[in-house]
Amino acid sequence: MTPELVSIIALILLFVVGTVLPINMGALGFVAAWLVGVYALGLTEREIISGISGDLVLTLVGVTYLFAIARNNGTVDLIVRGAVRMVGGRVALIPWVMFAVTAVLTAIGAASPAACAIVGPIALGFAGRHRINPLMMGMFVVHGAQAGGFSPISIYGVITNSVMAENGLPVNEVAIFLSSLLVNLAIAVALFFALGGRQLASRRVEPELDDDTVGGGTRGGHGNGGATAMTNGGGGTATEARAAITVTPRLADQVVTLVAFGAVAFVALVFERNIGFAAITAAVILTALFPKEQKGAIKQIAWSTVLLVAGVSTFAAILSKAGAPEAVGMWAAGLGTVLIGALVLCYVGGITSAFASGLSCSAINSR
Repeated sequence: MTPELVSIIALILLFVVGTVLPINMGALGFVAAWLVGVYALGLTEREIISGISGDLVLTLVGVTYLFAIARNNGTVDLIVRGAVRMVGGRVALIPWVMFAVTAVLTAIGAASPAACAIVGPIALGFAGRHRINPLMMGMFVVHGAQAGGFSPISIYGVITNSVMAENGLPVNEVAIFLSSLLVNLAIAVALFFALGGRQLASRRVEPELDDDTVGGGTRGGHGNGGATAMTNGGGGTATEARAAITVTPRLADQVVTLVAFGAVAFVALVFERNIGFAAITAAVILTALFPKEQKGAIKQIAWSTVLLVAGVSTFAAILSKAGAPEAVGMWAAGLGTVLIGALVLCYVGGITSAFASGLSCSAINSR
C-alpha cells in the first residue's frame, strides 16, 4: 500500500472516529501523524513535530486571549449595542448590524467560531425580543463571520495568502478579501428577502442600551441609589459617587481595549508584523493596566481549538509529505474539466469542514 493511500485512509478514519466519539480532532490528528509518519513514511518524531503550524497556533492564542478580555470587560457588548443605537431602533437594520459587527470582528483577526459565539447570543436575544426570524439572524451572523474572514490579518486570510505565496502563486490579498465579502453579502441580501426581512421595514423600537450602558451595571447602581435616596431622605450622593467609581474604570478599560484593537490591526497591516504577537502584547498590556477586570480571561483562550489546529496542521504536513494532496489533485484533474475538478475540491473542503472545522479544512486543503 502506497504512503499516500495510507495517509488518505488515516484521514478518513480520523473523521469517522472524531464524529462517532467525543474526541478532539486535533488529538486524533497527532495520533494519526505519529503512526503514519513513523510507520508509513519512516520519519523521526522531531520531523513529525516540525509540521505544527506555530504561526497559526500563536495567532489563535493571541487573538482569542484579546477577545476574551474584550468579552469580559463588556467591550464587545458595547460595540454591538452602540451599533444598534446608531440605526435609530429600525428593526429591519438590526440583522445588518449583527452581520457588520461579526464581519468586523473576523476581519480584525477573530476566529469565525469565536466571533459567532460572541455575537450569536446577543443577536438571537434581539431576535427574540423583536420578533425577528431567528434563522435569518443566525445566518446573518454566520455569513458576517465569513464575509470578514478572509481579510489580510484574519486567520483564513493568513492561511490562504501564505500557502499561495509558498507555492509561487500570485497573491492579491484585497481581491481575496473582497470576493468573500461580496459573495456573503449577496447571500445575506437573498436571505433577508426570503426570511421575512421586508416585513420588518415599518417597525421601530427604542434603542436598547438600558441604563447599564457599557455592561457596567449602572442600572443596578441607579436602583440602589434610588433606594438610598429614599432611606436617606432623597440624598443618594454617596451611592452616585460609588457608581461613578465603579463605572469609570470600566469605561476606561473599554476605551483602551478599543484602542488596542486598532493598534493590533495597524501593526499587523502597516508594519506586517505577526498578529499573534501583536494581540498577545495588547492582551498583556490590558491585563497589566486593569488586572481586576481581566480575571479568568486566560482560561477563555480557545485551548480546544488550539489543540485542534495544532494536531490537524501536524497531520496536514504528514499528508503533504506522503503526497496525498497531489494524488487527490491529479484525480480531480482527470475528471475532464478544470471547473469539475475545482467543484470536487470544493465539496472535499465542505465535507472536511462538516466533520472537523473550517480551520482544519483550511489546514488540510491548503496542502
